[in-house]
Amino acid sequence: MALKPAQKALGPIRRSFAPWLDPAAVPLIRFENVVKRFGDFTAVDDVSIDIHAREFFALLGPSGCGKTTLMRMLAGFEEPTSGRITLAGQDLVGVPPYRRPVNMMFQSYALFPHMSVEQNVAFGLKQDKLPKAEIEARVKEMLRLVKLEPFASRKPHQLSGGQRQRVALARSLAKRPKVLLLDEPLGALDKKLREETQFELMDLQMELGLTFLIVTHDQEEAMTVADRIAVMNHGKLVQVATPGEIYEQPSCRYVAGFIGDINLFEAEVAASAGGLVTLKSDEVGATFSAAGEASPGASVALAVRPEKVRISIDPPPADATNVLKGEVWDIAYLGDWTVFLVKAENSEKIVRVSRANVMRSETQPIAWDDKVHVWFAPDAGVLLTS
Repeated sequence: MALKPAQKALGPIRRSFAPWLDPAAVPLIRFENVVKRFGDFTAVDDVSIDIHAREFFALLGPSGCGKTTLMRMLAGFEEPTSGRITLAGQDLVGVPPYRRPVNMMFQSYALFPHMSVEQNVAFGLKQDKLPKAEIEARVKEMLRLVKLEPFASRKPHQLSGGQRQRVALARSLAKRPKVLLLDEPLGALDKKLREETQFELMDLQMELGLTFLIVTHDQEEAMTVADRIAVMNHGKLVQVATPGEIYEQPSCRYVAGFIGDINLFEAEVAASAGGLVTLKSDEVGATFSAAGEASPGASVALAVRPEKVRISIDPPPADATNVLKGEVWDIAYLGDWTVFLVKAENSEKIVRVSRANVMRSETQPIAWDDKVHVWFAPDAGVLLTS
């Protein structure tokens, strides 16, 4: 699909946008040692995060990890048990939701069924008693941004799910908040529409120059839209990094397993020298070579993404490293990718291999029960100690 002029212009801006790397940059939002308890249950446990102006930031984690509670505290629907939340330097403790320069878009959209599209978008502006001419101008601008001008007079029940989502987005943006909070905003959409809307959200956020904070349990969604991702688990912050860093350099076993597919080989460090470690893995009865540093005798996990593993019926090249023999137990053909589940020889370990389907046919296709070799380079994996 050809890029629109606006997308071409904004592309380099997005690629070079990284204010968190500037020690002098002042964050727009700061969570400082925030704790939230509900009785004996700790929903958010000593979380500190800095979010910068114009950043598209994602809170990612499973249900019950504390991500929505953290967002609700920023919105003013909950108060921290302890800690501090500031927005543009203002301490938000005690500030009611309607006085905070934030707006929230809910998963349910919460549209008024008896109002038209333009009336729904105008509702918050009328509550703020803005002049009629300004309301009309803003509504028109919002409908243009979300491409709903032809549907201005329709009621919500006359719209598709994607169109209702856009109405909710336009209504949230109409008041021009400093921060837009998105609580699982695409959860009700089908897969294809969800993917299309993710890119539209990115384009809209860059065009408006606003700060977006999205809560999601969908790893692919967070990886697609966010400049940075905060991975949470059991109320704690596990890792904050860019999508590329989260995927390629997970900080621990939990992040490695939660983001995308992964092969984790439990092992012990046998030797370490020159930026390479030798690992003995009783789990698969093999010795691995991996890039990194670790003390001999340390227990580690070697995390290897499936697309970095090679597979072949024929023996691998003579210079191949980290070679395992096995048997194909299962195959999933996904169109652009084929996923092979290989049971390692003399082990119960299943190795996952993803291979791009760059050719329309294969001279030697791999089938169920085939004996195969799998291997990967020393720099293909990440050493994890926690």
